Amino acid sequence: MSNFIFNHIALSVKDVNESVKFYQDLLDLKEIPNTASNSKTRWLLLDESKQLHLIPRPDFEIKVNKAVHFALSTDDLDAFIKRLNNFNIEYSDWKNTPNKDYIRKDGIRQVYFQDPNGYWIEINNNS
Repeated sequence: MSNFIFNHIALSVKDVNESVKFYQDLLDLKEIPNTASNSKTRWLLLDESKQLHLIPRPDFEIKVNKAVHFALSTDDLDAFIKRLNNFNIEYSDWKNTPNKDYIRKDGIRQVYFQDPNGYWIEINNNS
């Protein structure tokens, strides 16, 4: 069996410029060249080798639910929650309690929020 490593996540977005700005401003993601094609898909770097690809689909119906999300970890969840508040971005725990974090059975704290297209994002502490 081959060994696999995570490479990227791709999201269809209504307005690629709005989505790029959201991820750059809130998560400090750096844009990198789209080396796969000459399309208007834009790539953002999550870390040294993992990427977020934003694919413009202005006429595409985006269906979301909280169970379908991607998660990122941070060393300072409290600072990130302050950042969400500074950007006036609503967040909740898993049970949809507004402005509340959630502590999982394994002790990991997490919050959930949505990007401009409604995709759910989880941010958790990594310890």
